[in-house]
Amino acid sequence: MLSKKTKYAINALVYLARQHKSTGSQPVQIIKIAESEHIPRKFLEAILLDLKNAGILNSKKGKAGGYFLQKSPDEINIAEVMRLFDGAIALLPCVAHLYYARCEECQDEATCGIRDVFAEVRAESVRMLKKATLTEIVNRAEALTLQLKDSDNTIV
Repeated sequence: MLSKKTKYAINALVYLARQHKSTGSQPVQIIKIAESEHIPRKFLEAILLDLKNAGILNSKKGKAGGYFLQKSPDEINIAEVMRLFDGAIALLPCVAHLYYARCEECQDEATCGIRDVFAEVRAESVRMLKKATLTEIVNRAEALTLQLKDSDNTIV
């Protein structure tokens, strides 16, 4: 399960990606993101700073300042965000790529069927999460909105 911090980070990034799509790389004030996404401001400040330190966001100081995407929305994926805030994308430590740790009870990793299954789950999860860029998420939301509007206009 995603931590609250990761969920808020994703929501804030999607908000910034929508803004990027409509206005370009204009800075957005923290208060606007917090109010729109229902994220406590102080918590959001810490999240945005972590995203800035990771090179995902940048900021501008001053009256017209705020945060904006440092990378293109096509380059920011959910796997990167999850790893930043929650660590490994694996259900077992022995299949984690960046956070590998040997399972204490394992007698032989090379022949462990459990490890093999969970390595497949991890690989497919990472593949899907890397494919889930901010652009992909924004486009899906727009398509779902259109679908919902179309279904509301359908005469029964």
